[in-house]
Amino acid sequence: MELMPHQKKAVDQLSNGKILYGGVGTGKSLTALAYYLKAESPKDIYIITTAKKRDSLEWERDAAKLGIGPRVGATVAGRLIIDSWNNIGKYIGIEDAFFIFDEQRLVGSGAWVKSFLKIAKSNAWILLTATPGDTWLDYIPVFIANGLYKNATQFKREHVIYAHFVSFPKVLRYIGEGTLEKYRNMLLVEMPYIKHTTRNMQNVLVTYDQQNYNKVINDRWNIYEERPIKDVSELFRTMRKLVNSDQSRVDALTDLLKKHPKIIVFYNFDYELEILRTFHWITKVAEWNGHKKEPIPENDSWIYLVQYIAGAEGWNCIETDCMVFWSLSYSWKNFEQAQGRIDRLNSPFKELYYYTFTSNSQIDKAVKKALGDKKIFNEGQFFSDEMRFVDI
Repeated sequence: MELMPHQKKAVDQLSNGKILYGGVGTGKSLTALAYYLKAESPKDIYIITTAKKRDSLEWERDAAKLGIGPRVGATVAGRLIIDSWNNIGKYIGIEDAFFIFDEQRLVGSGAWVKSFLKIAKSNAWILLTATPGDTWLDYIPVFIANGLYKNATQFKREHVIYAHFVSFPKVLRYIGEGTLEKYRNMLLVEMPYIKHTTRNMQNVLVTYDQQNYNKVINDRWNIYEERPIKDVSELFRTMRKLVNSDQSRVDALTDLLKKHPKIIVFYNFDYELEILRTFHWITKVAEWNGHKKEPIPENDSWIYLVQYIAGAEGWNCIETDCMVFWSLSYSWKNFEQAQGRIDRLNSPFKELYYYTFTSNSQIDKAVKKALGDKKIFNEGQFFSDEMRFVDI
């Protein structure tokens, strides 16, 4: 199989321990497999990916194109083993193999990071991502695995200044960022390419119940259970439910269906799902979430409901040119990855349309700003910075 020019260039630039960074749909999987054949075959190859991509056999199909398979001796390459991040601990103890870690999950200091670091000591590996770290802290595991720091404690001691007298760890600033940029640039292998698609991003202004919103904010009152709000987490849940459940969002999606008969809709919460399910009176509705995993409909008109966490990555659809964000994700990574579900190399569309439903509520504006800055929205920080909770 012939690689595209941007893929060939990336293969030449890759080496053990690097991060292959390319937008969703750029062909990172084939590029990583081609690198394996060039530099690490016939070692056994282990691919740690999302459960959805493992179950969809997407990696097997790409590997078969290059003559890589799961049976010993069936090809000139090593044996192919594919599993999910949830099972990464099973592969501690494997030695002298090649690992591809797909879709960056190495954040913090949990079990996945610990397993990754143990595997990285005894094997060759690369990491694939469409969205490099939001902060310098996200790079800690990869920096450690490359021997740039002994552990997270050393990294934080040399580069992180924390704010004092706050109830949660808050990074005030980073120091030595020149060194961090040098390390990041040393490890990142970017896959830029000239896309044939254009993303048309449009904000759709929707309304919200200001009177009840102010009751939630100012009186700390749960309008759904008619009682005082207990804590900050409940405050945010109530704010978002009021904003995300507004009838104006139903009206906006109904209008868009007249223009786009096939629409993928991303949402966050089950109460949004219940609202969206009512569209079955208008068109065919299918779902991908923690409750159902249905295929994309084959009808001439449909709405495909996708929960951010369940479906922001690991699948694609080239049957539509339209995506709607019913509510905003707190994570810029999820938001970006979701957009890539229809922006593929083999998409028949040149123009893609993305509609983001946002209101002028304080919570929507704050989350939208965080996404625009390519950051994760932090409720605790927002609460500290916006003590007034007064809408303008």
